[in-house]
Amino acid sequence: MAYKYCVAENWGKGFITHNDASKFQISGFPGNVWKIPANNQEANLWVSKVAGTFKTKAEAQAIVDEQVALAQAAWDALPEEQKQNTNIATQRPIAIVLE
Repeated sequence: MAYKYCVAENWGKGFITHNDASKFQISGFPGNVWKIPANNQEANLWVSKVAGTFKTKAEAQAIVDEQVALAQAAWDALPEEQKQNTNIATQRPIAIVLE
């Protein structure tokens, strides 16, 4: 399946409605990057509704990479005793490759 990417600020409740999610798949990534199906009228309408800006895959990947790098730097700066916590939420963020 082909995808499009956009950047849109998630304002919380109502950003992605149940109705939206029932019509097309939406995936979110760091940096407020959203992946939607290409050639889907409902998905394109959603981007307009949330005042999103379409990005190329390369532009979207650069945004995600930057946010992951910031999160990794923050994790790297933690004291070692915090890094040893086995809670998955405290593990070092990993790189994300967009499809």
